Amino acid sequence: MSALRHLAGRVWLYPHDPDPARVQGCVSVIAGADGSVLVDAGNSPATARRVGAAIAAAGLPQPRWLVYTHHHWDHVWGAGAWPGVQIIGHRAGARILRAEADRPWGESYLRELVAADPRLGPSCTARAAAMTGEWDDFAVQVPHTEFDVGLTLPGGVEVRHVGGGHAEDSTVVAVPDSGVLLLGDSIYPPPLHLRGPDDGLDIGLIHRLLADYPPGPYAWYADSHDDPKPSSALAGLG
Repeated sequence: MSALRHLAGRVWLYPHDPDPARVQGCVSVIAGADGSVLVDAGNSPATARRVGAAIAAAGLPQPRWLVYTHHHWDHVWGAGAWPGVQIIGHRAGARILRAEADRPWGESYLRELVAADPRLGPSCTARAAAMTGEWDDFAVQVPHTEFDVGLTLPGGVEVRHVGGGHAEDSTVVAVPDSGVLLLGDSIYPPPLHLRGPDDGLDIGLIHRLLADYPPGPYAWYADSHDDPKPSSALAGLG
């Protein structure tokens, strides 16, 4: 089991898997007096249970809220292992997840997806590996609370829709008192099976985020599938 990494202030990270084939992004934990805020659920119930054990080991408050940065499987499939949390997501992502929840997820269905579109092979291989056969009780969890532009959670945690090329519902989470902006996958190119030869980082969105969450007040920018970046590093990308 990995331990949580303290990033800054009251923000902790359960680290991403550096092997891109595993498609396991980080899960962020924002500690608060009324309970913790989770940012993303983990890519499977097993991953979510490991995150839960790491939260307990660190002595942090149990999660009360779970924010989806977007609807992609590796950010939401662990949500069933977080009973009792309030799940929050953008309205566009909630619409997609309602349709996803009706699909017959399992090994045979993953094979059907790949047969229909071979470009989904890496994604479906990673999904099967992450689930380790735990399909019987698996269900995609749809947000309980939906938003259009943004909302603020107890403790001043700011949730804001930014969109972009990676996912229409991409959302960032700002923790002003800790100087941290959690990016999800918002600045990434489209997923592999949708990516074109000219697709790269979303430089326009990076410029917008740097203007709205400037490097002075925000010392850290954390995306899901890489190490957290000091503000100077993201400014260099933009």
